[in-house]
Amino acid sequence: MKTYRLALIGFGNVGQGLAEILRDRGAELAQTVGAEFVITAVSDLLKGSVYDPQGLDAGELLTAVGRDGTLGSVVTPGSGWDALETIAQSNADVVVELSYTDLATGQPALDHIRAALAGGKHVITTNKGPIALAYPELADLAAQNGVCLGVEGTVMSGTPALRLGQELLAGAGVRRIQGILNGTTNYILTQMEGGATYAAALAEAQARGYAEADPTGDVEGVDAAGKVVILANLLMGEALTMADVRRTGISGLTAEDVAEAAAAGERWKLIGSVERENGRVQAGVQPVRLPVSHPLAGVSGATNAITYSTDLLGDVTLVGPGAGRMETGYALISDLLAIHRTTDA
Repeated sequence: MKTYRLALIGFGNVGQGLAEILRDRGAELAQTVGAEFVITAVSDLLKGSVYDPQGLDAGELLTAVGRDGTLGSVVTPGSGWDALETIAQSNADVVVELSYTDLATGQPALDHIRAALAGGKHVITTNKGPIALAYPELADLAAQNGVCLGVEGTVMSGTPALRLGQELLAGAGVRRIQGILNGTTNYILTQMEGGATYAAALAEAQARGYAEADPTGDVEGVDAAGKVVILANLLMGEALTMADVRRTGISGLTAEDVAEAAAAGERWKLIGSVERENGRVQAGVQPVRLPVSHPLAGVSGATNAITYSTDLLGDVTLVGPGAGRMETGYALISDLLAIHRTTDA
């Protein structure tokens, strides 16, 4: 049995989702794959910081946060460390970077990941910012230090979009990738197909927690553009930046536009795409009218989907959740299992 010690940087929904999985399924995972994953440190800007080199009880962490909103009641040998201190001083083998996403600078997550990789620790993250902005640098740093960088959850949460493209379709000749990469906008467009105005559909998305109070990152395609950059970097081998992605959001679409598409047997979808043309990679995010026969046209609500167009298999489409506490927590589990397969070989 191999044990992996984890330091969680951030203990919001995703970190708590991971803790729930380890609490409820940790023993089953250990029996199935021969690996035990133990949280030894947590550092959260608002909830506090705890450290026990022997391991923290995931259930106790969840109970404390659920009851008090902080980790203050969890008694441990160490506490009070900030993120960088936790990365440097804990005994973690894997740093799980789950701080808030910033697609403008990638901070503070970018510094957290650099420090962990430079210190010889594996990193897994669901944080789009540093991966969209600095993946080539971070991948090189991981390679130089002989550690793994797991980023499955940055594009479609627990749905294994990246692993499908990187591993299972690696020899199929991927020419183009198209996807519904933002559940908020897909939910809004689905509501508009039912007759809602854009404003009413957005308000409903906010009421359900799909959209933030400031929905700009979703509805103007910024979130999807970050994911497109990640796809280009990981699957097309191109060091694209956010500035390289042509981007148009859905805020200009009207109920009339949606009705007109429906009358023509089509549906509007916000599509993120990466395509190799004449040796160059083109990337974009924009609303597209798709025929109802297209595999992405039938994806409704907050669900995500991705279609790989390949030379050998034609189109391969994967549909699944693109967000959620447990779903994104599972993305971290899949990256941990990948580290175990790599290091235990």
